[in-house]
Order: sequence, then C-alpha cells, then structure tokens
Amino acid sequence: MVFATGLSCPEGPLVLPDGSWLVVEGGTERGCVTRISPDGRQKHVIAKTGRPNGLATDQHGFIWVAESKTPSLLRLSLDGNVEVVMRECDGEPFLFPNDLCFGPDGALYLTDSGVLFDQLAPGGKTRPDYLNIDYDGRIYHIDVKNQRIKKLDSGLRCVNGIAFGNDNYLYVNETLTGIVYRYPWLGGDTFGPRQDFGNVLRPDRSLDWKGPDGMAFGADGKLYVAVFAQGNVTVLGRDGQVVNRISTHGKLPTNVAFGRAGEKRIYVTEYEHGQLETHDVETGGLPLLV
Repeated sequence: MVFATGLSCPEGPLVLPDGSWLVVEGGTERGCVTRISPDGRQKHVIAKTGRPNGLATDQHGFIWVAESKTPSLLRLSLDGNVEVVMRECDGEPFLFPNDLCFGPDGALYLTDSGVLFDQLAPGGKTRPDYLNIDYDGRIYHIDVKNQRIKKLDSGLRCVNGIAFGNDNYLYVNETLTGIVYRYPWLGGDTFGPRQDFGNVLRPDRSLDWKGPDGMAFGADGKLYVAVFAQGNVTVLGRDGQVVNRISTHGKLPTNVAFGRAGEKRIYVTEYEHGQLETHDVETGGLPLLV
C-alpha cells in the first residue's frame, strides 16, 4: 500500500507519537524535512536544510538530522528551528553524514559514507567509476548532552544504515559490498572489533549502484534492510542469513521503519516513485532507543 506520494528523493522515515511521520526530501528542489499527517494525505515542510538524510528523535522531542550538502549534524525542533551541532571530529571534517540512531547509553550514533556527495554524484548522477573512489566511511559516537564526539571505526566502503539490536551489538551496513557488520557494545563508547554478520545482495547482482541503505530491527530480532536498486527489503535472521525479501513497489527503496507500538507494518521510503509505502509483516518493531 502507498501511504504518501509526491515526495522528492525521500529518506529517513520517523513516526511521531501522534501517528504523523517525518521524512527527508533530498531532491535538489526540496532539500527539506517534511511532516506527513497520520492519514498520509497532507504534507508540511518543517525546515529546509540543504540535502538531509537520516533522522532520529530524542527524549526531549528534538529531531537530529544527518545533513550531507553542508556536511553536518543538525538539531531541529518541530517549529522549524535548526541548530548546527557539529561539522567535524577532532579536526577531521564530516564528508557525507548519512544515517543515525540512539544507543542504550543515550548517545547518538552517526554514519558518514566517507566521500563528498558531489564527488560521488556530480550533477546528481552517480559516477560510472564509483567503485574506484577512495572511500573512508566512518562511524561516530556522539554524547549529545556534552557535545563530545568519538570516531569508532573508519575505512568502510560507503557505510550507510545503522541500528542497535537487542543483543548489545551495534549494526551498520556497507553499500558497495552489501555487507552488514556488527560491533559488540562493551559499555559507554567502547566497542569490540568489527564482525561480519550477513550480506543482503542477491548473488546475481549487477555492477550498477546497488546496495543496502537504511535498516530497522523487528521485535523478533530480525533485521529489515532496504536495498537500493534491488527493489526489496531484505530480512536477515538472528544468524545473519536471508530469511525473506519483501518486494517494494518501486526499485529504489532507501530506508525502512516500523510503525507505532502494536502495528505490524513497515514503512519504506522509495525514490523511483517518490513515495512512502507500507507492507504488513509478522512483527512489530523493536522500540527505538532515545
């Protein structure tokens, strides 16, 4: 089912307590965070930021935005006030802030794909030699209260989606390889080494731009991963094996989120048709940490 249409390069679906949704619209002519009414019929621009990507909300109702046009982490209120929180880590500037989530320690976790957007997609089109770009994908731990940042890992090939499981592991994916990695959380900002968990690409993958984007955990411990240009949300079991592929209406799903508590449904942003679509599933979502 299609929940909302008329969106320009939508990403970052985030449900609010009243049943309305936030998404980002990354299209050149939009570049905004948009609120969608609970029935999906009305849209209202909260703020224009440039080219926003991931979204997360905290316990105070602020919206955290990964902004890629002027690479930065933003804090947004629902009345449209935008604050630039940080642009770098220890003097190293952000390149492509992509996705984010809160962890069990109350910290914010941010992925940076490790390449400037205009270097990857000059004029809005992905370079044909994208595999040869020197990526330095990074993962950050951010103490939002004290505005301290720490780099947890680097050198990934276009790191993208990020989510905490209920097993004390932090999960991230790498678009170019299709790999989902995980890191054991040891407490605070300390993590164990990167581990391979699974891969969401079909064995017959083509060489065009394709790979995992945003992802979310179900309450049953399965990981739902939107796979751009593969036309599905791939579901990984607790052992990292593919257990299902949910076909999307368009070929270009970008992110996935579960609805409110008690709702066994995923909401998927999709580029090809510019829409937020829904699919019934067997579980509700793992409650998000804030």
